[in-house]
Amino acid sequence: MTVTQRLRAEIEAPIAGRFAPQVYRADGLRNTTAATDVGRRADGIRALFATPAPHLYENDWIAGSIRPLWTAAGKDQTKNASDVVAAYPERGFLTNADHFSPDYRTALSLGVPGLSRGIDHALAAHADKPEKVATLRAMQVTLAGLRDRLTAHADACVAQNPAGTDARLAFIADNCRALADHPPRTFAQALQLVWMIHTCFVYEGRYAMALGRMDQYLYPLYENDIRSGTLTPAFAQQLLENVFIKIYERRALLGGDDVVNIAIGGMNRHGESEVNALSDLILDAVSACRVPGPNLSARIAPSTPDNFLNACLTVIGTGLGYPALMNDTVNIAALRRYGYAEEDIYDYSMVGCIENFITGKQPPWSDGRFDTPRYFEYLFNNGASFDGSTRGLDTGPVQDIPTMAAFMDCFEQQLLHGVAEYMRDFHQKNTLPEGDLRPSPFLSLFCGDCIARGLDINDGGSVYPSVHGAALMGVGTVADALAAVERVVFADKALTLCELKEALLLNFEGKEDVRQMLLHAPKYGNNDPFVDKYAVWFVDFLSDAFDQHKTPDGGGIYVAMAANTSNIYAGQRIGATPDGRKAGQPLSDAASPSYGRDVNGPTAVIHSVTRPDYTRVACGTVINQKFSPSMFEDEKRAKLLRLIRVYFDKGGQELQINATLPETLRDAMARPDMHRDLVVRVSGFSAFFVTLDKAVQEDILQRTQQG
Repeated sequence: MTVTQRLRAEIEAPIAGRFAPQVYRADGLRNTTAATDVGRRADGIRALFATPAPHLYENDWIAGSIRPLWTAAGKDQTKNASDVVAAYPERGFLTNADHFSPDYRTALSLGVPGLSRGIDHALAAHADKPEKVATLRAMQVTLAGLRDRLTAHADACVAQNPAGTDARLAFIADNCRALADHPPRTFAQALQLVWMIHTCFVYEGRYAMALGRMDQYLYPLYENDIRSGTLTPAFAQQLLENVFIKIYERRALLGGDDVVNIAIGGMNRHGESEVNALSDLILDAVSACRVPGPNLSARIAPSTPDNFLNACLTVIGTGLGYPALMNDTVNIAALRRYGYAEEDIYDYSMVGCIENFITGKQPPWSDGRFDTPRYFEYLFNNGASFDGSTRGLDTGPVQDIPTMAAFMDCFEQQLLHGVAEYMRDFHQKNTLPEGDLRPSPFLSLFCGDCIARGLDINDGGSVYPSVHGAALMGVGTVADALAAVERVVFADKALTLCELKEALLLNFEGKEDVRQMLLHAPKYGNNDPFVDKYAVWFVDFLSDAFDQHKTPDGGGIYVAMAANTSNIYAGQRIGATPDGRKAGQPLSDAASPSYGRDVNGPTAVIHSVTRPDYTRVACGTVINQKFSPSMFEDEKRAKLLRLIRVYFDKGGQELQINATLPETLRDAMARPDMHRDLVVRVSGFSAFFVTLDKAVQEDILQRTQQG
């Protein structure tokens, strides 16, 4: 077994006690003498970081684990601790708590002491502003907690290795001790600091915290160590694997994966490729771990070497489904629309699944779901859903609509009404009660310019305001539905809108002939301009609609063509649609055509899905494709590489690929114990196939198999 395999076995070992991080945080809150809310919270955070005894795996080379959060505390003690912590409620996903890409570049440059000196300078600059002083002192306290965590691990290694004969424990001790007093001076120290910071975020309860552009901010020290002969590529990869496999702790110990996005590759402002030796090592390390947690994203530019893209496809072809392939040209153009500085745009990374993020310079991400196909119900049923449970805009009797242009006008009115409702709901959920800031002093350390401004990340400290993503559901469903209405009702006049309404209300019961007419209309994904024009309209119209709105602090509303698995659950609540889809069935997934309707091969799919202007989609898109494993053999993989190049040249924004046979998926559903390590790409993230809900498994199985 490799070191990584042995470490994975250790991670999977049962654990005793109760998962209760609140016990440690509560100790700090009980003993605090701080006079301010932010100060008391900081004392709780420092206790959370400093108190739990370090856990060192026998195969650790980079320290940091969530195992110390399990305690022997009894039910009464944990209940009491929960009550103490509950008096200091935290932000949630919709109030910008996590899904953040920290400024690790600055953190590595300054180290713990440099960050502390920066706080001292800011305290002097804002000495006459009590609120800023309180915020900065709170940052200082939490930074001390990080230092405590590092020294505790160094002490634990020394305690286990008093004679200094264990080189591994001495290595960890030396690195952690050095980081307490200096910026990282080696690749290993830099990786150790990044992982300890990330682990502290997990201790705080933050989810989907990205590791960002690791191949860029770690590369200078990697290159220096390689040049000096103090590091080999093989050992560097082992250290990376040591980190990446521990992302799996959450799955092994708590259930559910932590979607930790890592971005590699990309280009600089001159269009030159930024792929380097570390890009390849990170790709190899993630591949060797073979677990879903590291959500790897490869930024692909015109200047990206073919050998790097080929290496990405080789890893995808193992069945892992990552890295996701991101079009740098489109993403950079999309972000440029929001007025960010050029150097910040080119340094973008991703958080969560595919969400484009200005690294370390804006508050954490939030998003929501806009169920576009639902508005057909309101149009056809005088503003009411077919089951009467929800209401939209009453645009009048559908039988009074005389032309396709008038039909589109009514549908657009419905959507504008829906966008306004969506934004009202978002503002209500995103806005905390007056005076309730719920500050994040530790998180603020890793966002510019919180320290210099003396402000919390969610209180004006960040360089840029927050943004929010509206995930647009069902472009394939909507495009197919509009094409069917145009063809069957207005062009062929084979059906009236009144007859179509009746069929939809009945969910096609007794109306299979109507459904077949709709199913035989042109379908998105087959290079047919008749239907593809509605996908173009979908992106343009909804981008324009959301562009009229802002977040509470003045940031933009990005649109996203990504669904994760929400196309399934949204579909369960939406009635029959004019494309022939029955009530309750999944919507089309993300930016992909409806499964099974793209019947003319991958080239036709590419022609269709590149017709919309994805420079309007600043969040990002998800195009799911499923290829036979044979497509990743040498000659066929070379053709697939050219296909992807053409796709990106034509304006495609993202591509992710499953390389698993349907027979394998069916066997995994029938015999899950035989396929426990089968990883698949879901939609924006990868997961162990057998852990997925059956509806999600079926959705993946139904994807069109390209050959």
